[in-house]
Amino acid sequence: MWIEEKNRLQATFKFKDFVEAFAFMTEVALHAEKMNHHPQWTNVYNTVEFQLYTHDEGNIVTDLDRKLAKVIDKIVKKYQN
Repeated sequence: MWIEEKNRLQATFKFKDFVEAFAFMTEVALHAEKMNHHPQWTNVYNTVEFQLYTHDEGNIVTDLDRKLAKVIDKIVKKYQN
């Protein structure tokens, strides 16, 4: 679930292990590159945390961030049981 707070869209996703988390991140990276919109994210073992915001618009949440969040939501569904 995405939460908008402090000019950021934020979400945390957990996976069964590091390999699955990394596979998810790889898919997200390919889509983010196509959109030319790159997330701020962290990964620790099976957990991936996102903060989405647009640097070029003054570090605020824009429609581009919301579009990327929707793409991420579609990708994460592949990994949920």
